[in-house]
Amino acid sequence: MIDVLIIGAGITGSALARELSKYEMTVTVLDKEMDVGNGATMANSAIIHSGHDPKEGTLKAKLNVRGNALYDVLEKELNIPLLKTGAFLVAHNDEEKATLRTLRARAKTNGAVMEEISLEEAFKAEPNLSRDIQEVVSLPTTKVTFPWEVALALMENAVVNGVTFERGQEVIAIHPNGGTFTVETTTDAFDAKYVINAAGVFADTIAGMVETHVPYTIKPRKGEYFVIDRREKGYMNHVIYPIPSKAGKGVLVTPQVHGETLIGPTSLTIEDKTGNNTTAGGLNWIKNEAKKIAQNIPYHKTIRTFAGIRPSIEQYDFYIQESTEVPNFYHLGGIDSPGLTSAPAIAEMARDWVLSKEAFALKTHFTATREKITPFRSMSDDEKRAAFQADARYGKLICKCERVTEADVVNAIHRPIPADSVKAVKKRTRAGAGICQGGYCQHNVINIIARELSIPKTEVNYYNKHTNILVRETKEARHDV
Repeated sequence: MIDVLIIGAGITGSALARELSKYEMTVTVLDKEMDVGNGATMANSAIIHSGHDPKEGTLKAKLNVRGNALYDVLEKELNIPLLKTGAFLVAHNDEEKATLRTLRARAKTNGAVMEEISLEEAFKAEPNLSRDIQEVVSLPTTKVTFPWEVALALMENAVVNGVTFERGQEVIAIHPNGGTFTVETTTDAFDAKYVINAAGVFADTIAGMVETHVPYTIKPRKGEYFVIDRREKGYMNHVIYPIPSKAGKGVLVTPQVHGETLIGPTSLTIEDKTGNNTTAGGLNWIKNEAKKIAQNIPYHKTIRTFAGIRPSIEQYDFYIQESTEVPNFYHLGGIDSPGLTSAPAIAEMARDWVLSKEAFALKTHFTATREKITPFRSMSDDEKRAAFQADARYGKLICKCERVTEADVVNAIHRPIPADSVKAVKKRTRAGAGICQGGYCQHNVINIIARELSIPKTEVNYYNKHTNILVRETKEARHDV
């Protein structure tokens, strides 16, 4: 019997797994995908928001501000990347200035830091700001991270501390058994005392397996983005926010931890929970909106576009509470923005639910830190020479764009949560994330995965099961002629 079973290995489920791994309890995480953070965590703006925007007195407001502070702790403990950019919130006219006054009061109530800055100072700091802007405030606690790596760091640390991560386990049924649960997947069944639903855009589907009346409905909201090449690093150094609307925070300009710049997102409610395609209409809309806050945007240096799906619900706030119908089943529903920021604080809240039901002791030997292997590109010259002397594979460049070596790829494959697909390697090493988007390195990555896992190249997946790129040899000898 598992003590706590978590459904979903996105940023929220991973943060909760790591938080619960501090206690003498058994924890299992299930995810239908083959890696951590494949849903909303994988495709968003990557911003750790200050907390100036959520409505006063909501869970979003409380958990945003707390989560922002916890990221500074995670940076030290788990070596997560954290770019302390700060942000500018900009207004263009009297109506937006009035909204800005409201947001000043809201930030103060929420406990978020907002500072005055003159237009002259703002334009000096960011020469590419639109000259139509009439007022700017600064949000100095705003940060940017790398959501994939945060989720991986959290889950890796949880696994090191005893959590079981079961990937490729799609939940198809949940059977309450008078205080405990049997959770069925496509391949297995798990018995647990407590079940916590952190399934992102599929949270209402999971809830419907337990609840007669599901208390929320996920309304998938698609956000499309441009990714500007990192060689344009410095185009914008702060996150730039427009005045928010009912649809969200608007089109932003967001510097990224690896040097790229994101322009976006759109905010469109859709029916398909997997509909993460980009559209010409959406990308053109971004261009029209983005020019209101920024000028000279280098779209000619776009290396890719992408879209992510946010698990929005009709209610404004997160839906975080125990089931009113079935005890010991907990909802973490509607975790849209500021969900990435709030995840560590949501984990604390869910932890307290479990501890209120049962007195689990703290572990005496909890490993709070994560060993992070320094990639070759980030080493000093002396470190590179020493690494090559220890392992000659550091001398073979696999990805020229991002300077990823064979040793970097091998290290990723053999981490506590292995990178056994092309995209999983990309997430951990950035092989394929550069200007050629894998055109040079992808075949090298396939070869290394096949060799390290002792499998045929035709069995190496791009991402999930049955996404193999290679089907058969095209130049094999023929014996039928």
